[in-house]
Amino acid sequence: MVGPMRQTGQTDPHANKTRVTSGCLEIQAYRMLTRLARPAAPYILRFRERKGKEDPLRLGERLGRASIERPCGSVVWVHAASVGETSAVLPLITRLAERHPDMAMLLTTGTVTSARFAAGRLGAGILHQYVPLDEPSFVEAFLDHWRPCLGIFTEQEVWPNLVLAATARGIPLALVNARMSDRSFDRWLRRPALSAALFSRFDIVLAQNEELARRFMQIGAPHVFAVGNLKIDAPPPPVDAATLAAFEQALAGCPRIVAASTHAGEEQVVAEAHVAARRRIDGLVTLIAPRHPERGATVANMATALGLVVRRRSLGELPERGTDVYVVDTIGELGTLYAASAVAFVGGSLIAHGGQNPIEAVHHDAVVLTGPNTHNFSDAYQALFDAQAATEVRTADELAHAVVSLMTEPGRVETMRGNARRALQMLSGALERTIEAIAPLLPNGEVRRAASGG
Repeated sequence: MVGPMRQTGQTDPHANKTRVTSGCLEIQAYRMLTRLARPAAPYILRFRERKGKEDPLRLGERLGRASIERPCGSVVWVHAASVGETSAVLPLITRLAERHPDMAMLLTTGTVTSARFAAGRLGAGILHQYVPLDEPSFVEAFLDHWRPCLGIFTEQEVWPNLVLAATARGIPLALVNARMSDRSFDRWLRRPALSAALFSRFDIVLAQNEELARRFMQIGAPHVFAVGNLKIDAPPPPVDAATLAAFEQALAGCPRIVAASTHAGEEQVVAEAHVAARRRIDGLVTLIAPRHPERGATVANMATALGLVVRRRSLGELPERGTDVYVVDTIGELGTLYAASAVAFVGGSLIAHGGQNPIEAVHHDAVVLTGPNTHNFSDAYQALFDAQAATEVRTADELAHAVVSLMTEPGRVETMRGNARRALQMLSGALERTIEAIAPLLPNGEVRRAASGG
């Protein structure tokens, strides 16, 4: 079990919050600049809409105008940035809804892909809105409508105006599954007044591990615990049985790997590795699922330029014998892809992004290959490496060699699968610890500080 950590030397974690914030010139400058930028907001949103980054039917939500009515009673508000954070926090929302059926659950996210992802997974009574742009009047309109009794932020999604406006209304705040990259930590350390003004506002910070907990304490969070990673306890991404059957029929007898959640630059390495591995593995098919599906055409064109036979999921095409690369440029199909593949390269790891989630692959018994940049999931990867349940690669040649080695040694694949399941089981439990830690902040909790509107 991950042990709790608490900052010492401060008896009242809420003391002097107003003084700290009002004395921070950086906060004042940020609030002024966001107010000045307000007239440009509609134009920015329309520009993003043309690029497919905003929902044209719900632009008002980004300006703080709710598109649905507020239910009666208490509303617990949970904010997640994008798909990965949403996936991690959905079990928490579901569990809270089960334990507190008298409360409504509101999830906000900031991207179109996360909204689509959430739409297929939110249970009855769980609401979704886009988070407002972090401008004071938009934030105030959002809070005026929803009047949450508790705000739960996820990972490192800390917006100054949202945080300040919520606590000014007496709304308790929690930061769950909290993490912080080396770069972000260094940036916050260089701005101690700003970091103290923001992170002192959180009633509780629940970090993914003890090192991250120490970081949050160093930048001003007064009440910090290390409880583990919610993504370990998240259910595996769903498998569509009909789609899986179609893949199996189309690729009967064809060995295959999946390159999941890849970023720009990684697909080139994957395609080159496919070319090399295909010389040893007859009929090999590589399924590439780019992290951002709108890049599907770019990925397909790159693979075609290498002389590979390419099919695209978004065009309604299925792979077939003779297909080299199948680009799955759609949303919500990773579970099916992992279930269809014995080996998975998990993207975001050959570049400085920090790696995507390997846990989902393990849940579907896909053996994990990764690049060297894995700090976003350092605990999970360290456990997998320690158990000899994952392999690090750095180049196309290394990736090809790892694929060939696994494809020609089925016994090794089975061993690594078992090792991976046992390794992650040792890290589980973050969900229950998170629920226990935030319980006092709910309306019937012991240290409740704000009354719900409604």
